[in-house]
Amino acid sequence: MKAESLVVFPRTLKKRTGVKKLRAQDRVPAVIYSKKTEPQNLEIDRKAIEHLYSHAVSEILLVELTIGEGQAKRLAIVQEVQHQPLSGKILHVDLHEVTVDEEIEISVPIEAEGEAEGVKAGGVLDHTLQKVRVRGSVGALPEVIIANVSALNQGDSLQVKDLVVPEGVKVLVDGGITVFSVTAPVEEPVEEAPAAEGEEGAAMAEPEVIREKKATEEEEPADKKKK
Repeated sequence: MKAESLVVFPRTLKKRTGVKKLRAQDRVPAVIYSKKTEPQNLEIDRKAIEHLYSHAVSEILLVELTIGEGQAKRLAIVQEVQHQPLSGKILHVDLHEVTVDEEIEISVPIEAEGEAEGVKAGGVLDHTLQKVRVRGSVGALPEVIIANVSALNQGDSLQVKDLVVPEGVKVLVDGGITVFSVTAPVEEPVEEAPAAEGEEGAAMAEPEVIREKKATEEEEPADKKKK
């Protein structure tokens, strides 16, 4: 995992009033914890930490800290970030100092590479498992796991056991879990158009009109003529 450079400064402003004043200056209060030393209060430029956080790929952000002037650099992971509920601004950052050889657990995103043969034939690539839990040293952990899906045909799948991870990194989930699969396209049923009515049907549909023949003077009843 690549460490991102971050310049931080020792923080003297504390308590509620001090933290409020710090945030008004576009600075974010932070604390770095360590197994070897006491926690240290820090402050970070808001734009710098928001830029790193917004571009992070993994859930774990590894940073190489430069604290003030003349101090040795310290490697740390961003352990927790507190946000303002409405604006989303970063309010506070917790850092945990680590070493390159220290082992930690993280969830690493999985991305597909290539175009599956089954997709070329009209199938659909399903991405079932988005992230996978792994354990390894800080220096060996990947930011993202790339899976080549080019050889997958319709009906094929790629499972966790097929993922390629760096040496020294252990996958912590069942190897039989499906990560990618290619399914056949779903054919939508074609609705048949209603059959057109024939002449016979049309004739039957029309009401029958019965016309009465009107008697005229020329066509008098027979019994009247005899008189």
